[in-house]
Amino acid sequence: MTPELIIHRGITIATLAASQSVDAHCAPGHTAIREQDDGWWLYFVDEDGTVDGYDSPFASHAEALWAAKAAAEFSAQ
Repeated sequence: MTPELIIHRGITIATLAASQSVDAHCAPGHTAIREQDDGWWLYFVDEDGTVDGYDSPFASHAEALWAAKAAAEFSAQ
């Protein structure tokens, strides 16, 4: 499966399947949303390739996408 990609404020946001790893499908500066058993997790790939994310999942893809877009708005400032 190919990740679904959108670009918001110059930030690439990828929606990944549970089986897809963030580090294999996202480049530095990208944001990833990945569904896991307990919800939708949001991850950020730093410029050095380090992956970091929130400490709890979102209940839906829409909520995770909203948060990813909000983070992109903040980064664009």
